[in-house]
Amino acid sequence: MLAPVAATTAEADDALPFKLSLPTEDDRTAWKAPGLRLQLGLAYGRLQGLSGAPSGRILGPIIRVGARLDDAWSVLASFQYASVSAVGGLSGLRFAGTLDPTWHVTDSIDLAFGFGFAGIVEGNSGRPEPDASGRATLVSSYTLPKTSPPIPSCSGVGAAGLLRASWLAVLGPIFSSGFALELDGQWTGCKDNLGRVEPDTAQPIYRVQWWPHWGGTLAWVAAWR
Repeated sequence: MLAPVAATTAEADDALPFKLSLPTEDDRTAWKAPGLRLQLGLAYGRLQGLSGAPSGRILGPIIRVGARLDDAWSVLASFQYASVSAVGGLSGLRFAGTLDPTWHVTDSIDLAFGFGFAGIVEGNSGRPEPDASGRATLVSSYTLPKTSPPIPSCSGVGAAGLLRASWLAVLGPIFSSGFALELDGQWTGCKDNLGRVEPDTAQPIYRVQWWPHWGGTLAWVAAWR
């Protein structure tokens, strides 16, 4: 007598409608949650010399890693290692590292300001020697009083700052992509190794020249959380 009842119960269970559970949060809400953030991008722009410092075109990758703190703020560390080149201008590499507090104006628009360091490493730039006789007679390191004319080769680092506006479209719970426009400034202490040493200390002899630059880049960015 129990078998028909059990069969009827099983058939009733099979007849229950199947329903998908609703998502617990949408993608934009997920991106507002605190946690790790990673951005990779490719930047193109220009580094413009001031007071006679040489200029050049910038092209290279960027990486940013940091954390979302709350709905309004994140903190990112930015790193760039790019080629910089121009005929008769800069010819080498530009590297930079900054700490960037970032304000999330809307779900897609961010504003950031950063501070840190930036440097230039040049090889043979092709720029003429501004003072061949003075270079040959130096017996100790010397800081040039002016930026112009620039020394033929720069290898140095200095302070840097940036302002950045980004637009990133949320494409899923863990991925977004968009563009960033950035303004950069740096003050580089360039060293030109003369290939000789000081007679008293045996330390290398350098000519030092301080180069001010400002510039701008447009970057495509991919981001993960």
